[in-house]
Amino acid sequence: MSAKSSISLVLTAIGDDRPGLVEQLARVISDHQGNWLESSMSHLSGKFAGIVCVSLGKDQLEALKTALARLPGLSITSEVSESTDSGESRVGERRLKLSLVGHDRIGIVREVSQVLARHAVNVEDLNTYIASAPMSAAILFHADAELTASPALDVRALTHDLENLSNDLMVDITLNETLRT
Repeated sequence: MSAKSSISLVLTAIGDDRPGLVEQLARVISDHQGNWLESSMSHLSGKFAGIVCVSLGKDQLEALKTALARLPGLSITSEVSESTDSGESRVGERRLKLSLVGHDRIGIVREVSQVLARHAVNVEDLNTYIASAPMSAAILFHADAELTASPALDVRALTHDLENLSNDLMVDITLNETLRT
């Protein structure tokens, strides 16, 4: 498939979790000459939730969408991605890793994301979970994120702003000094 005739399609899928869901999705994509590029899938509260990026020929797009809509037990949405090179706009960006632990409470993700947005930090990957504290019955919120930012980002100011969200919030930010080229 030539680069001119191929597109990227981002799929989101959700349904009751059961064995074989990923195989069903992969089979339909493969049957329509789609190339499975990237994905993230999870079991959340009894549901299967996944996002997949597929490359395929433009001539296969409508047939793939129709076949995906017929998959039993899955609700699938799709969006054509206009970006042809995901690294194109990222030249010179810094990569950061954020680890955060604090007492669980309503609004913690909103508060953290507001601080990141104020510092013009982009969230590329975010994984969160709650767990009991080792020595108490308190529920702790955990977040691990991969972030990108401009070379001018003041990491100390970002860390300070995140720590100021709460006295019980522990923040660890590590910076990968490799700039994207």
